[in-house]
Amino acid sequence: MRRVLLIANTLPPKDVSGVGEQVLQLAAGLRELGDEVEVLGRGPRGAAGPKVLFPLTIVPAVWRALRRFRPHVVQVHESDGALAALLVRAVRNLLAPRPLLTALLQVSYVEELRAVRPLVAGGQVLGRPGGVEMRFRWLKAPFQILLGLITARAADLVLAPSEATAAELRRDYCAGDWAERIGVIPNVTGGLVVAPAGEVEGPPGYLLFVGRLRIRKGVEVLLEALRELRREIPGAALRIAGDGEHRAALERAAADLGPAVAFLGTRDAARVRTLLRGAAALVVPSIYEGMPLVVLEAMEAGLPVVASAVSGIPEVVVDGETGWLVPPEDPRALARALEAVLTDPEEARRRGEAGRRRVDERYRPAVAAASWRAAIERSLEGAGPEGVE
Repeated sequence: MRRVLLIANTLPPKDVSGVGEQVLQLAAGLRELGDEVEVLGRGPRGAAGPKVLFPLTIVPAVWRALRRFRPHVVQVHESDGALAALLVRAVRNLLAPRPLLTALLQVSYVEELRAVRPLVAGGQVLGRPGGVEMRFRWLKAPFQILLGLITARAADLVLAPSEATAAELRRDYCAGDWAERIGVIPNVTGGLVVAPAGEVEGPPGYLLFVGRLRIRKGVEVLLEALRELRREIPGAALRIAGDGEHRAALERAAADLGPAVAFLGTRDAARVRTLLRGAAALVVPSIYEGMPLVVLEAMEAGLPVVASAVSGIPEVVVDGETGWLVPPEDPRALARALEAVLTDPEEARRRGEAGRRRVDERYRPAVAAASWRAAIERSLEGAGPEGVE
């Protein structure tokens, strides 16, 4: 048994966060294997103050936890843990046991920055980033990249949710000797009990998008695909669950589609489960992702996924088996895939059930925890006699 300290800025239920949920999923898997796990975030015993100050305010809380909990492994999540990582690195020779420092990075902020750009299909600009996103590109993203570099280079082991993300981190954060420190621990689902809440809103059989509304999510591409789809299937409808800086622009872009598109705003995990029950397919038209948790939730529910073949998505969604993969920024290809979902419900059901089986085999907390343990053991072997006791 080991004591494991997990540090994260966003944690459910206070925050609707895929990153935060993965922290809790990993904690559940490690506890199932017998480890003692403490999760440190904002709030009691954790960081004080607002989310934006977390990189700084978590440091005193980490120091207190290091002395009280005496972890064998400390893991920070995302670049918000950079200063905490530096603290662990600086003081761990004073601690017994001497903790191993790991970092789980869901995305490369270099790629996040590049994804803040216009969406273009067939020479036509479908959408442009707004002012908030451009400020992110020019102000926040460079700062997050710096924190990501610090985090990755301070850690003994860097973990990514997919091979694609691991390759990005090697290229952007961990060139040279650091590149050998990167491993892959896929996102998982099922470790937290989340029951659907309420009844399905309106008639079932709709297409469903779930996520923060930002330009890289490619929702304008989905709206254009829906226009083409409705020429063949006039009753095709889309529900968009989520909010964000890009919502107003999307509502304007969808105005001509009228009631065929419903903006539902933010939905908690229980409401998302309800929406999945009534959907014909989950649609993920992104131009960049890490490894979206909602894809696993849809597959767990037996729902087929129609998604862009970008980032880590093809490592989870198998085209022709558990869903449909299409090129990014290709409304016509996306419309054809959505038409296949709606006109052949038996095939959609078959792919959904195959997705459910794939989740059970590969994307459960115990599986991720076992992989995490193996990665830790390999890192400890490389650390030699000065590694964790």
